Amino acid sequence: MHLRKFKLSRLCGILLKYNINKGVITISAISIADATAVLKKGGGRYLKAGGAWIFDNEIDSVRGSFNDGDIISVEDFDGFPMGKGFINSHSKIRVRMLTRDRTATLDEDFFEARVREAWEYRKKVMPDASSCRVIFSEADRLPGLVVDKYEDVLVVEADALGIKRLLPVILMKLLKVLEADGIIIRGIYERSDAPVVRKEGMEPTTGFIGEPFDTKVPISENGVKYIVDVAEGQKTGFFLDQKLNRAAVARLANGAEVLDCFTHTGSFGLNAAMGGAKHVTSVDISDKALAQARENAALNGFSDRIDYVEADVMDYLTRLQAEGKSYDLVILDPPAFTKSRDAVKSATKGYRKLNTEGLKLVRDGGILATCSCSHFMNPALFTKTLKEAAHAAGKRIRQIEFRTQAPDHPFLWAADESLYLKFLILEVRPWQQY
Repeated sequence: MHLRKFKLSRLCGILLKYNINKGVITISAISIADATAVLKKGGGRYLKAGGAWIFDNEIDSVRGSFNDGDIISVEDFDGFPMGKGFINSHSKIRVRMLTRDRTATLDEDFFEARVREAWEYRKKVMPDASSCRVIFSEADRLPGLVVDKYEDVLVVEADALGIKRLLPVILMKLLKVLEADGIIIRGIYERSDAPVVRKEGMEPTTGFIGEPFDTKVPISENGVKYIVDVAEGQKTGFFLDQKLNRAAVARLANGAEVLDCFTHTGSFGLNAAMGGAKHVTSVDISDKALAQARENAALNGFSDRIDYVEADVMDYLTRLQAEGKSYDLVILDPPAFTKSRDAVKSATKGYRKLNTEGLKLVRDGGILATCSCSHFMNPALFTKTLKEAAHAAGKRIRQIEFRTQAPDHPFLWAADESLYLKFLILEVRPWQQY
């Protein structure tokens, strides 16, 4: 099939028969139950603070009958209407709210308005929305749903049962909204395979929604070309949230010798090279990721300025110190060291050690760019940990920038979990210099 002919009408026909949990639903299957969850007295604190979650231990009772994933009403203990959301008796997050408006009609027009608002926001805040996060869960009032756009391909992650059931409606409306702007989507791939889906009583799901297509998708970001593997890459295939942070690093890389740690598919190192770095050493433990990174380097004509090293980063940092190496710019972009509140203490030790060793390799007056992508590692704790790392390394640090995720991953102040990425750019000097 010719790609340009793979238009809305074709995809809508596919979505009408989208298979969920071995059952077929249609576009009209927005299931609203005649049921109401009643909060305990004192319950719903997160909801009342502006969040979108109601936990299982906050509900006193549910009046009426429902199926898991249905949209129900919510009332406070005294009968005050709190809005509407979808319920799942398998999940500790028992209800995820869709609206605070008790009079809202949750029909196709409702979801089209949500999708349109999300896309209009991206067009407004992103310098380039050709590849971006189009829908970011609670921050876009569509809880449990992530949709990333890579040029003319969408990658979908549905981590909540209620939003999974609504997926055909939401995707059809998104395709309509994008097509109105002249954007023709040639394919959709689902990556609903995070461990959390089992907590929702679902099985992990990956695969094409509609006709198969080449899952190696070419994109361009900050002038750098990439091949994004939407089927096999981490998360949805690429870390779009670091887009503007990569650009910030590129501005500081001219003439620099750069050490790029946890390079994955090479993005920070490639941006440094684009910014004029003299040489980049990029390190990762994954041979598969490095193979893709090398391909991306060749795609941009940077193969002669970037060396790729397959190694455990901590071991490699120790080895570099023993060899007396140092760099103008050291980049630390590790995976999340903690995905639960219980592991924060050990994660803090890990971040402290990593940054201590990284700081030791920065030349006097050089730069450390470092980050944490765990929302449990809050900004105050992360900055405190970096201060301790600097003391342990015998370094004095001066902040150049404190950044977060790109604005296509908006931080909803009432939902702390939506702020997860902390990115600091620091000038580094010996402790004795003042």
